[in-house]
Amino acid sequence: MPGDAVKTSSFPLDCCRGMTLIELIVSIVVVGIALSALLGVFVTVVSRSADPLIQAQAQAVAESYLEEILLKPCVDPGGPPETGRSDYDDVMDYNGLSEPATNQFGAAVGLNDYQVEVAVSSQNLSSVPGRLVTVTVTRGDFSFSLSGWRAQY
Repeated sequence: MPGDAVKTSSFPLDCCRGMTLIELIVSIVVVGIALSALLGVFVTVVSRSADPLIQAQAQAVAESYLEEILLKPCVDPGGPPETGRSDYDDVMDYNGLSEPATNQFGAAVGLNDYQVEVAVSSQNLSSVPGRLVTVTVTRGDFSFSLSGWRAQY
C-alpha cells in the first residue's frame, strides 16, 4: 500500500548485545586449559627428541671400538711393550681400557661427553677358546653395551 510507513525490525535490541562477561571469562579459561595441555605435550616431546641421537652416537662409538678390538689377534704376538692404545697388538691389551671416545690413535672425535670402558675375558664358546669383549659407552645416565667374541685359532 502506497502510504504505509516503513516497517522496522520486530526484534528488540536487548537480545542482540553479544557475549556476557561470564561467558567471556569461561571461554578464556577453557582456551587456557586446552593450550596448557597442548604445551605440556609439546614440551615432553621436545625434551626427548635428542635421545635417539645420543643412542645412535653411543652405538657407533661402541661398534667402532669393538671392530678395532676384534681385528686384533687373541694371542700376544710379542714385540715392544704397549704404551698406549695405538700400540695394542692383541685383544687382551684392551682389558680395563677406560677413556673418553677417541679414534685408535688417541685423537678426539668430537664426542667428549661419551666415556668408553672395555672388558675382555677368556671364555670357551662350544669348547673353542676365545675372548669375550664387552664395550660399554656411557653419557650421563645413559649407557650402551655391545659384546663380541674373538676365537683363538
